[in-house]
Amino acid sequence: MIESPIGKLKGATFKYIESELYGYGDTLREIAFLRKNLIYCSPHDDENTGGGRRNIPDRPTERIATKLTVHKKLRRLEELADTIEHVYVLLEPEKQRLVKLKYWTKPQCKTWDGIAEELHITKRTALRWRDGIVYAIAERLGER
Repeated sequence: MIESPIGKLKGATFKYIESELYGYGDTLREIAFLRKNLIYCSPHDDENTGGGRRNIPDRPTERIATKLTVHKKLRRLEELADTIEHVYVLLEPEKQRLVKLKYWTKPQCKTWDGIAEELHITKRTALRWRDGIVYAIAERLGER
């Protein structure tokens, strides 16, 4: 387990959050894809053949809004993306640059040594910054 200011974080959780940082762009694309699918590709089928009242709203706008709010995968992806964005916005510019260089630059050609050199810091400082960023995301997500 890895120590943090908020307590211990499991190694698997740390790797999971780091993988989500790497895949942040893919997460945003998947959110957009799911939203479009739910809005445009969902036909309205009346399956209530036995009579009685339905629990699904009749109006299209309400039906779409309900689908968007109850879709579990979409909610989880949006929570993850919002958390990463929130933590990123609160970072100092040097740490934002570290996130861009390490996680959002494709193809990733630099090691931690190369990133630290470009930021004019030591490798150990870069790794401490990374740990702080991952822990901030974990805390906001409620991970342990």
